Amino acid sequence: MKVPPPRVEQLRGIMRHHEGSVDACIVGCGAAGAVLAKELAEGGMSVVVIEAGDWIDSREDMVNDELSMLGPLDWDDLRITDGADPIRTGRVNTGRAVGGTTVHYTAVAVRLHPDDFRVASTDGVAVDWPFDYDELAPYYSQVERTLPVSGPRRSAYPSGAPYPHGELPWSTKDFLIGRGLAKVGLHVEMTPHAIATGNVDGRSACMYYGFCMDGCKSDAKGGTHVSYVPKAIAAGAEIRPNCFALRIESAGGRATGVTYLEDGEERFQGAERVFVCCYAIETPRLLLNSGNLANSSDQVGRNFMVHSGPIVYGRFDQPLDSFVTPPVGIMTQDTYGTHEKRGFARGFWLNTYCQFPINFAQALTGSNPELWGAELMEVLDEYSHWGLLATLGEVLPNPDNRVTLADERDDNGVPVARITFSYGDNDKAIIDAERELAVQAMEAAGATRILTSEGTHHILGTARMGSDPASSVVGPDCRSHDVPNLWICDGSVFPTAGAVNPSLTIEAIATRTARLALERSA
Repeated sequence: MKVPPPRVEQLRGIMRHHEGSVDACIVGCGAAGAVLAKELAEGGMSVVVIEAGDWIDSREDMVNDELSMLGPLDWDDLRITDGADPIRTGRVNTGRAVGGTTVHYTAVAVRLHPDDFRVASTDGVAVDWPFDYDELAPYYSQVERTLPVSGPRRSAYPSGAPYPHGELPWSTKDFLIGRGLAKVGLHVEMTPHAIATGNVDGRSACMYYGFCMDGCKSDAKGGTHVSYVPKAIAAGAEIRPNCFALRIESAGGRATGVTYLEDGEERFQGAERVFVCCYAIETPRLLLNSGNLANSSDQVGRNFMVHSGPIVYGRFDQPLDSFVTPPVGIMTQDTYGTHEKRGFARGFWLNTYCQFPINFAQALTGSNPELWGAELMEVLDEYSHWGLLATLGEVLPNPDNRVTLADERDDNGVPVARITFSYGDNDKAIIDAERELAVQAMEAAGATRILTSEGTHHILGTARMGSDPASSVVGPDCRSHDVPNLWICDGSVFPTAGAVNPSLTIEAIATRTARLALERSA
């Protein structure tokens, strides 16, 4: 069956509406939920997806204007943060829409490395994953074809190159900062992206608007709302937007379905199988609000992780016009993983980056309170002369970094999430190293002034995957150790964080999980 262009009204027009209990109820329609919906529906299951956010029609709802797009895609419910290093839980970490955070992510599509799956065995830190890279590799390839992913013909990193689509073009910032990276001895190449550089499924090739983090009007970016949801609907899945999951119901040790709010009324969707795909904050919140479900190990909510992310800003004499291509440009992963003599385990990567003016100003002033008045205006006036080198560092799991339930409640009367987070000594050493190297590269590139900002990227952990029910929430197939017909499938199952953007791995895990669930049902 030919899939129609992903316009919301067209999708609604062909979408099936299920009555009564279904084979699979999926909570969350983001990077994992949309993939599961497609794969399970194509495998013959009746599927209903409960999604807290609304439909997004990229061509109608997105505007190429930073100010206009502030807020509409953010999960703005109350959350409580504490610990020595409280995180910000804004747009970078969460999304509330059909497509989840993939609607406004940068579309970086990089695989974990083989050593990411065995950090305990090789580096003596954290835990090993319950399967290895080779187990996930074919699912990476499948996702890369579906999105599709564009990237270098011959990557220096474990990417399965060549990619389905050719790489995005280098920008002025890439050539200029890339020379600095090369001068400090680093290999660089274009970052793989879930962005089409040719037409696919009625979607155009990238138009280089640069507004990837405010949506993509051309639908070149492979958010799951355009790459997976149309295929899921064509296969018979039903997507229910604006439906907030209150709790997973259970009886006799099995999940029976999901109670959710729609238009202020409680409704119930029965299911033979329940898949929780709400990401690393809302997944443990839902489980804890469901009577501490699937938590005999006391691991639900624990081992909350982020990626560390100092950004280094360099001012150059020539304008860089960084905004005319997707935000993330070239990258180096030469600093990935554990290296001898660095004094810490694991590692980080660097990539050129772009922030639009409002984000640029907020990030700089947030980390540099002395930057104000005439000096701030000078920096902002020269916005087009500033190039950015972003970092992404691995943060190790710590059971005391966790999501719990706060006393405060949201507008629906549901206890909100409390996120407690503190960096460890190893994490701090990585942050210092990534910042120092990025500064060196900017200086080598010829920057006449350098500023820095601090921050984090992505959220992971809180429902760890593992083979031992005493120390993990789900098994290698993402099925609960405690509740045999409950699956948890999103970034919360990561045992360790790695040092790459997680969406591609989440989608690969979801593809594998769907296949294993279908095999169990056969």
